[in-house]
Order: sequence, then C-alpha cells, then structure tokens
Amino acid sequence: MTAQPVRSARSRGTPVREALDGALTAIAAAGCETPRLDAELLLAHVLDVSRERLLLDRDLVVGGAAVRAFQDAVRRRAAEREPLAYIVGRRGFRRLALASDRRALVPRPESELLVESALGLQRGARVLDVGTGSGAVALALKDERPDLDVSGSDVSEDALALARENGARLALDVRWAHADLLRGLADEYDAVLANLPYVAEHERASLAPEILRHEPTSALFAGPDGLDRIRALLAQLAGRERVKLVVLEVGAGQAQSVGELIAAAGFADVEYTPDLAGIERVVTGRRR
Repeated sequence: MTAQPVRSARSRGTPVREALDGALTAIAAAGCETPRLDAELLLAHVLDVSRERLLLDRDLVVGGAAVRAFQDAVRRRAAEREPLAYIVGRRGFRRLALASDRRALVPRPESELLVESALGLQRGARVLDVGTGSGAVALALKDERPDLDVSGSDVSEDALALARENGARLALDVRWAHADLLRGLADEYDAVLANLPYVAEHERASLAPEILRHEPTSALFAGPDGLDRIRALLAQLAGRERVKLVVLEVGAGQAQSVGELIAAAGFADVEYTPDLAGIERVVTGRRR
C-alpha cells in the first residue's frame, strides 16, 4: 500500500531534506554505489511522487505511515543490500517500465545492446529471446519493432510468469515458451538473442551483495568458465540453419572465446559490441 505525502505545513512530519540526509548516511555506510540516487528514488516511491517533485516541492514532508514505509525501504537497501528495483518493484529498460522482483534478474543497461542489434532485421522476421527472464529484451524489441514476430523463452517458470505479467500490462504481443534453451521449440526462428548465465563459479565471491544475496543464482552461474550455457545453445544452433543471426550477451573477457564458438557453429561474420564501460559485451554472428 502506497503511503501518501503530507502537504500541510501545520502537519507533523520530517522535512524531505532531513529524511533524505538520514537515508543517505545509512545507505552510503552500507557501501552502496549510488546512495543519494537510491535515497531519492526510495522516498519518491514511498510518497508516490516523481523524483523531480520530491526535490522541488518545499512543502513536502514525510509523515504518518510514510515514515515507517521509508524506514523499511532504507533498511532493505542498506542492511539487506536488496536491489533498488526489487524494493520499488520496477525497472526502466529502454522505453519501458518493467515489473521487477526476485523471480528474474534485474534488467541491466548492457542488455539493451541485444535490442539494438536486432532493430535492423527484415520486416516480419521471427525472433526468439532465449533466457528472457522478466521479458525485457523481447518486450523492448516488440515495442520498437512491432512488425517483428517476437517470442521469449526461459527454463524458469517463475521468470516466465513475470515476463507474461509484463507483457500483459504493456499490451505487447510477445509469445512465451517454457523451454531449456531451444529444446522442444520449433525450427522457425530467423534470429536468436540471448542473455544466458555467464558468471564463472570461481567469481562467486566477487559479486556484489545485491546480486549474490537476492538475484536467482540459476540465472547467474554457468560452470568453471561461465560458458556452459552459451556452449549448449550454440551446439543446438549449429543444426538450425534457418537462424541467420545470433546475438549473445557475455561477461568481461569472454567475447573472443564466444566469438570462436559462434564461428564454429556456422556463423561466418562475427562482430563485437562494447558497452559504455568499453567492455566487449555483445557478440553477434551472421550466416550468409
């Protein structure tokens, strides 16, 4: 239940600036990377106002039920290091606002590169987003290219339920399938996009608490070098010559190895796309 802001100057409540300062101190002490932004977004969520109004409306105070709601949100972010997207229940991804919870990974900006790589597909192409999670990539692609026939699949029924909910709320016509990679799916796709698990087991201890404590581990880890699931997908794609485009998100330092696997699966033209940090994040293969 969303607590409403208290507007009257005569009402008892804590000034927004004071509430933010206290939250900022707690979140920063916990080691979160963006404490001020986190505090502002949490308070805007609790008061059900925009972040801009939160910062500009000098009459806005935090009172009543909002006090406890904000304290609880700050505790979850600081003490439990719960991802901000899970606390507020949503995450922005390209032009969409997606519901986000523990059933799937929090959509990352890097995954937007998968969408961009498919925007140039021919009209009416059939596209499959493997490991769709919350449905972010499939839904964003359908939003920006409504002429495409887009599907999303996942081995997790929980993740698929979240993807279906997002699709229904956004009224985007994406088909959903429960599948382990391509197993059991018809050979009807022109392009395959995938953000599969790619974290190596030995990297477990290096992950941020937000990831390790709260996000589904089945969507993170993929064997000794992090490439087990990518290898399995490409082995299946080797026998599906209708697929002319494959686009894979990968971890830091994995791009060249994945490029070799893509080439071995029969895709002649391999390209590497860096993210904003300069890491080769997406590997694309095309069949001539």
